[in-house]
Amino acid sequence: MDTEKQNDITPSASPPEPPAETNKSEESFDVGGKVFFLYPTNSIVNQIINELIQNEYEAYVAKDHSRLTYVLKKYPDCVIFINIDEKIAHSEWEKWINAVFSASQDIKIGVFSSNTDEEYREKFIKNNRITCGFQTLKVDMTKSIDVILEMLRVMNVKGRRKYLRASMEHESNVTINIPYGGNFLNGVIKDMSVVGFSCVFDQDPNLAKKTLLKDIQIKLQSMLLNVDAVVYGSRLHSTGEKTYVMIFTQRVDSDVRVKIRKYIQKIIQQKMDSEIN
Repeated sequence: MDTEKQNDITPSASPPEPPAETNKSEESFDVGGKVFFLYPTNSIVNQIINELIQNEYEAYVAKDHSRLTYVLKKYPDCVIFINIDEKIAHSEWEKWINAVFSASQDIKIGVFSSNTDEEYREKFIKNNRITCGFQTLKVDMTKSIDVILEMLRVMNVKGRRKYLRASMEHESNVTINIPYGGNFLNGVIKDMSVVGFSCVFDQDPNLAKKTLLKDIQIKLQSMLLNVDAVVYGSRLHSTGEKTYVMIFTQRVDSDVRVKIRKYIQKIIQQKMDSEIN
């Protein structure tokens, strides 16, 4: 969890990456590696994946191993954790894993199973080049969380990326409302991370760099958040549209940051679902 000083109006220590140019695809956001959880249990989703998202890892749920095979060709350096107790027999999982490795030798695989037989586990790991461990399925996945986080850290899965960021270009009802100069500034959010966002206003207010904006209301579809932010900069596009980049101040509550990360995960999961399906 983040800890914020409630009386500090300085921006977060690390500013968000500048917004992507309008002629670049959303893939410009993808710097670190992707982590897939294939057929995860509720405990994996609610505990492990949620914790990875809060630690700024790009984690996804996948529910179709056949379709995922094709998507993995686009992400040859990803990490996959498979619940091998689901859908097909363990022997069939071995064939699927071999097929994945035949497409890319750089993919790293870990396994979840309720099978606790040590001899079987060691044989499965050895025969299938399981480099990310064999985790036991439990209701309480606390120990697995620590193991996986350390594993991903050692493998430098985040790469150069510090914060997850999601494009809001195709989202509806993702807006901002800011009291300023006796009026209200209204606009739409273009992209967002836990440290800030970029936006375009209905009418350009010509905000100067380092302007402090208080009591900002962010609407993420049905969710409303209140934050303070500082203008980090702006960019005027060839279309005449001006994009502003805002950095959250350290006044932003920890629970707000948690909600932002969860919303970002929802957006990137939807995008990945469309790729898989």
